[in-house]
Amino acid sequence: MAHTPTHNQTKHWQAIDAAHHIHPFTDTVALNKEGVRVITRAEGVYLWDSEGKKIIDGMSGLWCVQVGYGNKELADAGCEALRVLPYYNHFFKTTNPYTAELADKLSKLLPEGHTRVLFANSGSEANDSALKLIRYYWNLKKKPQKKIHLSRDYAYHGVTMAAASLSGLTPMHPQWDLPLAGFQKVPAPYWFGAKAAGYGDMGPDEFGVLIAKKLEEKILEIGPERVASFSAEPVQGAGGLIFPPASYWPEVNRICRKYDVLLHADEVITGFGRTGQWFGCQTYGIEADVITMAKGLSSGYQPISAISLGKRMGDVIANANEELVHGYTYSGHPVACAVALKNLEVIEREKLVARVKNGIGPYLHRRLHETFDDHPIVGEVRGVGLLAAIELVPDRKKRAFFPLDPGAVGTHCRNYCFNSGLVSRAIRDTMVLAPPFVISESEVEEIISKLKAAIDNTARDYGKM
Repeated sequence: MAHTPTHNQTKHWQAIDAAHHIHPFTDTVALNKEGVRVITRAEGVYLWDSEGKKIIDGMSGLWCVQVGYGNKELADAGCEALRVLPYYNHFFKTTNPYTAELADKLSKLLPEGHTRVLFANSGSEANDSALKLIRYYWNLKKKPQKKIHLSRDYAYHGVTMAAASLSGLTPMHPQWDLPLAGFQKVPAPYWFGAKAAGYGDMGPDEFGVLIAKKLEEKILEIGPERVASFSAEPVQGAGGLIFPPASYWPEVNRICRKYDVLLHADEVITGFGRTGQWFGCQTYGIEADVITMAKGLSSGYQPISAISLGKRMGDVIANANEELVHGYTYSGHPVACAVALKNLEVIEREKLVARVKNGIGPYLHRRLHETFDDHPIVGEVRGVGLLAAIELVPDRKKRAFFPLDPGAVGTHCRNYCFNSGLVSRAIRDTMVLAPPFVISESEVEEIISKLKAAIDNTARDYGKM
């Protein structure tokens, strides 16, 4: 396919896409009326569309392209695996070198005790599998009544029936008659939104403890003997980049231990260096019984995800002495595992996790604070590693939100970003960044310049400048 398609080719691709392709999380009628953007190539932190427009990707695709686009080593690893072993499964008492090596590698990178791994193909599948394994564990422990799964408001855990039920983004539910039975929610540790939610004007640490205690109250309300697990992202990503106060996770660890509730850490976004350590569990001291991961495992170059079991669950399930009735056709696909292995090698060799923690991450946050801390419609700049959020509000001191449909102002700002050649996601009225780990300081400056222009224009449009 040519790198510089013609305008007629763009129109052709738009037409056949409109005729045959239903997009995720999209109003199909509205998109087809507008015309889809066709991305034809990518390199480093940049994308190009079929009209030749260059776009800087401030979101690493969907939080996943850790090593940037166009990495030849990952491409070569995939090509070699395709030549040598394009496919085989793990159902018939078989493995392959790529899968075995990747499982071993993960056991060395994951938090202590997480030495057993299952593979899937997406974050949704991983989280769905984790819930099944949690239920299986309690059945093996002769506590089949522990079937209630707790998660948080604003949580995002995927789109299967179970993973969407686990998610706390309520607009995901009505179309599918969800949530299923057995799923309940507790509040999120969203300090910036605490005042608007009626919690008063308390500090972050006090708020973190209070919200953790809401988990304890819910467990006691249901009955600890019925609660199977608590699922949570170390940082809530698609819920608006909600970073927990320092007091939150220690309390959650204590509560889950006290009431014998399994702690499931969803590291689909935070895994593989995004927070400045290999896993968000390490950043926040989370004592997880089961960890799910995807996205950064292959830097998005191949569909792959994994579920790791801590010692408590792993020992019981691995020694059950019966068939584990679970698995996917593509679990541990050799090509995906080969690419993931090379991806982890590149991240280690190039010291990208340390760069996120000590170099480019701090640089991004310093420049965001310098640029936006005093902006008339910015209520808060927050972040960790290469995750950053800029909360758009009409009044910083009141910590109040725009009195419009949630997301209207953010979408307005996002459109300015896209039109200027920047991918920055809007979640409600929060502008979100998660750039590739290989981004340079000059490229950070390009993102900030485009984002500032978009936020300035948004402020003017809403009469705040």
